[in-house]
Amino acid sequence: MSDFSPAPGLRPWQRTAAGAGLLAADGTIAATIFAEMSALAASTGAINLGQGFPDEDGPAEVLEAARQAIADGVNQYPPGIGAPVLREAIAAHQLRWYGLEVDAASEVLVTAGATEALAATILALVDEGDEVVTFEPYYDAYAALIARAGGVHRTVPLLFPDWRPDLDELDAAVTDRTRVILVNSPHNPTGTVLGDDVLDRVVELAIRHDAVIVTDEVYEHLTFGAPHRPIATRPGARERTITISSGGKTFSTTGWKIGWLTAPAHLVTSVLAVKQYLTYVNGAPFQPAIATGLALPDAVFTDAAAALRAKRDVLAGGLEAAGFAIPLPDAGYFIVAGAAPLGYDDGAVLCRELPERAGVVGVPVSAFVHPDRHDAYRSLVRFAFCKRHDVLEEASARLSRLSAA
Repeated sequence: MSDFSPAPGLRPWQRTAAGAGLLAADGTIAATIFAEMSALAASTGAINLGQGFPDEDGPAEVLEAARQAIADGVNQYPPGIGAPVLREAIAAHQLRWYGLEVDAASEVLVTAGATEALAATILALVDEGDEVVTFEPYYDAYAALIARAGGVHRTVPLLFPDWRPDLDELDAAVTDRTRVILVNSPHNPTGTVLGDDVLDRVVELAIRHDAVIVTDEVYEHLTFGAPHRPIATRPGARERTITISSGGKTFSTTGWKIGWLTAPAHLVTSVLAVKQYLTYVNGAPFQPAIATGLALPDAVFTDAAAALRAKRDVLAGGLEAAGFAIPLPDAGYFIVAGAAPLGYDDGAVLCRELPERAGVVGVPVSAFVHPDRHDAYRSLVRFAFCKRHDVLEEASARLSRLSAA
């Protein structure tokens, strides 16, 4: 368990950057590893498996619904809380898939992607000195948002290769100073689905210490045999949980930035008070389109997960043949591969060499942890498999150069 609090003498923008590990020695914003790897891919012609976005469109019905909405004049500001058609679709989705009854009028908020939902939630709930507990590695926005709110970021490690947290470490991390326990499951970047024992312990700790549970569930429909069970379904959780998701991953529409949260009405009101001064509203014609997607038959969701699982297996085969150590992810877009068997104890070094050596780009997992925790994740690299089969097959063939070297 670790806690990370940026130096108090920094200016607000510097505190945010420092909390995210983005502050250079001279006090300027350092280029992220994501920008560096994308530039390497562009300059070398390497296949970019560093970024987590699909290269294929989602369901035709969803795309056509957006076109129709534009043609029908749905091009001005929707209501600040979200278009009624989408809020009703989200409520119906929660009931259909998880048995959760949500009031569309007061317990649903539409946001500019899941990241804005996270930002507005953390800014609404976290004050100076409040503690926020996350698992580590973590989606990189978490640290920046916690720092921006003036919070203290405490982490509980998920360690390669089984990615299970130590429940004693979780117990120690959550205290009476904890304001938010932020749970990401299915998890980015590891692809693990947290077990019921972990979810139940989170709920127990939140009740004991009067913390709010915030969940990031954007990969909820992209699981490969390990079912996703929202923490809000656990006994005692519903009244203190903000559940966040989006349509981007499920429907391969990451550029639309349509996200949402569901929560008890008083928590929605608190988050809306912040959200209205961020984007106010967004994506008017995309909101009814995502509503169309949420109402599609079960087979659309299960087929999407099956197709993604097949892509996972293509890339996994290539990585194993190249000599990486990999645990197969249970969900999501990514495989985390251990580079130690290839003689690399530093994944960032390998990532910088990989475009020239094999014509493929990945991202070091050290980008998803606090700098003080790099050693535990130093040799690990994240690769995205949310790409076309032919792209993954070519990437796998290129990776074979590593084992031949």
